[in-house]
Amino acid sequence: MIHSLYSNKEIFLRELISNASDASDKLRFEALKDDSLYEGQSDLKIRVDFDKEANTVTITDNGVGMSRDDVIQNLGTIAKSGTAEFLKQLSGDEKKDSRLIGQFGVGFYSAFIVADRVEVFTRRAGAPHEAGVHWESQGDGEFSIEPVTLEDRGTRIVLHLKKDESEFADGFRLRSLVKKYSDHISFPVVMLSESEDEEEKGKEETVNDATALWTLPRNEVKDEEYKEFYKHIAHDFEDPLTWSHNKVEGKLDYTSLLYMPARAPFDLYNREAPRGLKLYVQRVFIMDDAEQFLPLYLRFTKGVIDSNDLSLNVSREILQNDSTVESIRSALTKRVLDMLSKLAKKEPEQYQKFWDEFGPVLKEGPAEDFGNREKVAALLRFASTHTGEPTENVSLDDYIGRMQEGQQKIYYITADSFMAAKSSPHLEVFRKKGIEVLILSDRIDEWMMGYLNEYDGKQFQDVARGELDLGEIETEEDKKQQEKATEEHKDLLERIKSALEDRVQEVRVTNRLTDSPACLVVGDFDMGAQMKKIMEAAGQAVPDSKPIFEINVEHPLVERLEAEQGEARFAELSAVLFDQATLASGEQLQDPGAYVSRLNRLLLELAN
Repeated sequence: MIHSLYSNKEIFLRELISNASDASDKLRFEALKDDSLYEGQSDLKIRVDFDKEANTVTITDNGVGMSRDDVIQNLGTIAKSGTAEFLKQLSGDEKKDSRLIGQFGVGFYSAFIVADRVEVFTRRAGAPHEAGVHWESQGDGEFSIEPVTLEDRGTRIVLHLKKDESEFADGFRLRSLVKKYSDHISFPVVMLSESEDEEEKGKEETVNDATALWTLPRNEVKDEEYKEFYKHIAHDFEDPLTWSHNKVEGKLDYTSLLYMPARAPFDLYNREAPRGLKLYVQRVFIMDDAEQFLPLYLRFTKGVIDSNDLSLNVSREILQNDSTVESIRSALTKRVLDMLSKLAKKEPEQYQKFWDEFGPVLKEGPAEDFGNREKVAALLRFASTHTGEPTENVSLDDYIGRMQEGQQKIYYITADSFMAAKSSPHLEVFRKKGIEVLILSDRIDEWMMGYLNEYDGKQFQDVARGELDLGEIETEEDKKQQEKATEEHKDLLERIKSALEDRVQEVRVTNRLTDSPACLVVGDFDMGAQMKKIMEAAGQAVPDSKPIFEINVEHPLVERLEAEQGEARFAELSAVLFDQATLASGEQLQDPGAYVSRLNRLLLELAN
């Protein structure tokens, strides 16, 4: 039971200190009605002692303590929760005042990870000195219990460490564990000073900070403190780009402090790498990489989440199926997206830095987070024919703001590189009509666009896929001219289809080209070149599909082709045009040698 709950043995101290904090919280709460429970000693603290020779660690608190019945209930039954029972007895307003945590029974049993025998000495606050209890167990399901006289109220737990766990009977080790796991417990955790100074030696000193940065009001925390805290939790040397500190009360009760790093870590693109927020429950550190609180595409976010609604003994498995976690995750995702949106509006230069580092990861968002697709889309940045530069700095809002009158769609092109896309023949009609086209050249782009259907009511259209619909920008005259050309050159289209029958699915007159003789178009439901390459790289089978071959009947080369009478020469010229269109689209030829041979034959004929 113990080992299934705890994989990290050093957290036994966290659990026991948390239980001590819980007991102190209970006493403080009960003493609001009856302050005689303090027995004249209202300074609440938790003390940690060790004895190297005896190989023991002792945790003592002067909290509420336990009666004989409490001990049997709480320590005798592993899953019994003293705190849960206590909370049930509270009335409405008192619930707000109580800040109680943990499931005492299970947390206590973590002691047996490092100890082969545990003793508990405890006396309930307000009970006579003779009502003390001594409980002892070796963690084998049996325990002994006997009365004992105790002067002080509260609980003292003595861990008789296993031989191979003697590392914990050490002052430095215990101090570092308190700092690591319990620095933010609201009661002082004290240990005896080990200073060589005679005056200091043997005096109690507080080991923990007892104040958590995220629990302080925002107006009490300086920017420098936020930055230092970020460096501490993220193990980063640079300042963060921005952060968001937020306390939520009501249906959910939690505090979050989230940071955007300035630089991407080396393992950002490894989706299996550890990631997530530091999770605290009532200021008690639970785990380092709680990935359940944010979706994978926001894995660059660093920070702390401190919840009052979760059990202290929460595990990764429990987090995956917890409705509270789902609600917090949804709220935190919106908070991160809002934080980035605010950065983009108020500090575009800083946002550009963020995009240059983390843009490709954010592009995973539309596929992974359907509910926030519009918000993620607003944060995306693209290269564009408007700037003509490879820098991705154009937002969809910028694009829509520059759309022409009558333009209904957001046009984009995907290719393996910026230059291949920028010089693609598919852009010719857009240049002629002055329509802006977004240029997408990341490997992930075509996959991402499969999940982005529209933004702000405007449909996306790949300029190299299916029939090109320019909407109202295309005049009736343009449409009639294309229909007329299709009719007039019907024989040519059929001859080319026949010559290239095993390489094309259709040949048609283009409305995309103004300068080039031909281009290749992907069918509406076929896979694009980028996706094919991703599938092939992953060792996946790629569905076989043929492109649509569009020709510009006004181009001199196509006119020359139409006039050609010899079928063999016609087939040669058709194949050269097809291969040229393949190269212009940024794809590789299936048979480069055949293309070179054909071209050489044509050049020799011209030379002669």
